[in-house]
Amino acid sequence: MEERILVSGCEGEEGGYDTQLLYFTCSSLSSDDQRLYVISDRDGHPNVYVRNLATGQETRLTDNHHGTLKSYVYFDCNPGKGLGKASVCLDSTRDIIYYIQDNQICKVGLDGAIQVLNQVPDDRTTAFTHVSNDGKLLCVPMTDGRALDYDPDKEGYGLDRRPVYNIDGRVQEERLSSYLCVYDTATGALLYEKEVRLCWITHVQFNPADPELIMFNHEWPSFDCGIRRIWLYDHRSDTIVRIRKEGADTSGNTGGHERRGADWICHEMWTDDGGTIIYHGGYANGPALVGKYELASQRYWEIALPEDYNAYGHFTMDHQHNLCCDGYFKFPDDIKAVRENSTDNGPDPHKKDGEYISRVVPHWEKGRLEWIPLCKHLSDWLGQDAHPHPIYNHAGDAIFFNSRSGKYVKVYKVPVSK
Repeated sequence: MEERILVSGCEGEEGGYDTQLLYFTCSSLSSDDQRLYVISDRDGHPNVYVRNLATGQETRLTDNHHGTLKSYVYFDCNPGKGLGKASVCLDSTRDIIYYIQDNQICKVGLDGAIQVLNQVPDDRTTAFTHVSNDGKLLCVPMTDGRALDYDPDKEGYGLDRRPVYNIDGRVQEERLSSYLCVYDTATGALLYEKEVRLCWITHVQFNPADPELIMFNHEWPSFDCGIRRIWLYDHRSDTIVRIRKEGADTSGNTGGHERRGADWICHEMWTDDGGTIIYHGGYANGPALVGKYELASQRYWEIALPEDYNAYGHFTMDHQHNLCCDGYFKFPDDIKAVRENSTDNGPDPHKKDGEYISRVVPHWEKGRLEWIPLCKHLSDWLGQDAHPHPIYNHAGDAIFFNSRSGKYVKVYKVPVSK
């Protein structure tokens, strides 16, 4: 296997700092693969930096001096103050970063000129944002603040001091809402706001070919995760449709498992053409799975993974529809590291103990995944920032990922052989 290559982050452990990629629903690389965008707390507070991959020079783009903003995943951080680490997304074609700072929705380009676009309304909490492929629209998911209204010291648990109560359960019981807020990236004007009742939205993604379509999720569903996770909003018709529905599988690749509400489904993403959605998860009391849904035909393909491929992971895709993953794969004689990871106590059924960065070539019609392990990522998975979250570069010849195998999170890459 290949060796991982340190790309960004402290060389040693003394006087070090954490550095991580942007969230994997967007790229962290400029479209020409010349610049890498990362979040780093090297100056004492998280900020966005851009690294010239040819020269190694890194430049700070944001101007945060107030720690991390409270939001999804960063539950115990500062209400109304700091950088929204979950909010940072990149327009890789135009080299523009969008982010939330002190509850202001901002953007900044390579010239370092920060522009405030708009303001997050009071009593709302935010999550992972997304910019449309044409660079004209920004979607900021928001939820009624009551969903995360708690004292992390008294009502939190684990590494991230997440709420002890079921968040989606509170949303249902107290009839809270989430909002798809879409802004003009040039003027900052709020173009529309779609309220989605009884829903906790944390992931939004414009369709790559049609920004009038927005895929969104119900986070950590307290019931029916297999059919409540993935949704599609059509702004033209102002309609919302469920993507994964219960039913018998017809692809013959699932080992007889049907799609059920009791399944666990996660981490949905578009293919480049906007025609299909990729997702993964696990069948109820069964194996892990990778799935694909085609919008035009409303057809599903789902592939059941081997029973011992039970390590939580993320799947992302290159421009040729090849996948990469930071979990699941194992060699038959592997003995996994044993560690206590409080984030294992979430709704997903798989432990966070995956060890490999793998290239995964799907053969959907044959119901087969070709796993090509490239390197060990060596991350301890302890907390969101240490999740490897691998992404391909645009050329598809390298995979970038996070890892904390010592004291600090750093960014690495591994070459991909075609």
